[in-house]
Order: sequence, then structure tokens, then C-alpha cells
Amino acid sequence: MKESRISYFIITLTVVIIGIISRKIAFVPFFVGDVFYAVMVYFGIRFLFIHLKKLKSAIIALSICYCIELLQLYDAEWINELRNTLFGHYVLGQGFLWSDILAYTLGIVLASYIEKILFSRR
Repeated sequence: MKESRISYFIITLTVVIIGIISRKIAFVPFFVGDVFYAVMVYFGIRFLFIHLKKLKSAIIALSICYCIELLQLYDAEWINELRNTLFGHYVLGQGFLWSDILAYTLGIVLASYIEKILFSRR
């Protein structure tokens, strides 16, 4: 597969769909959705900044995930109302968990590995 914006867009969209489905299946552990969230953020960064080095993309994606998780420690009325919407629930989450930090890290590592497999030059 060739690296292009369209390929990164398709991967990102596929990961979003798989991530949402993973939250609806009872036997899939809950942290799997957080792993897919980080994978989606990584490929979204790759889509937006296709010429950025892969390591920088990974650092930016991980920083975004960590910041969103840390933002869950912020408890103001306006952000809690936003978190109660479907968009806010999926993007901002509901509560800080250290296990989410681990899941995001695993997701970025997994995304980097997936990218290496998909776009390796043979």
C-alpha cells in the first residue's frame, strides 16, 4: 500500500468504526476501545501531517491522548455538560484512569507497528 492522505483517511475511518463496535460487544475488554482511540489519533495525525516524521507523529498523538486524559481531572460545569453529549463522551471521556494512559501508549505503539507493516517497501 502506498502512503497517501486517502489511505490514512481510510485507516482512520476504519479504526473509528472498529473502536465504536468494540465498545458495543460485551466480551471485548473495555480498555480495547482506548487502544483504538489512540490508534485513531495517530492515523489522524498522519492524515493531517503526512510529511511529518513518524516519531514526531507518534509523540504528538500520544501528547494529545495524554492531555485529553489529564483534562478529565478538570471538573467545571461547562465541560461536564459537554462530556454528557455523545461527542463529548467519545472525545473527552468521563474520568481519569491510569490504565487509560497505558492503553494509549499501547495504541500508539500498535499504530506505529501497523503503519510499518502496511507501508513497508518490499
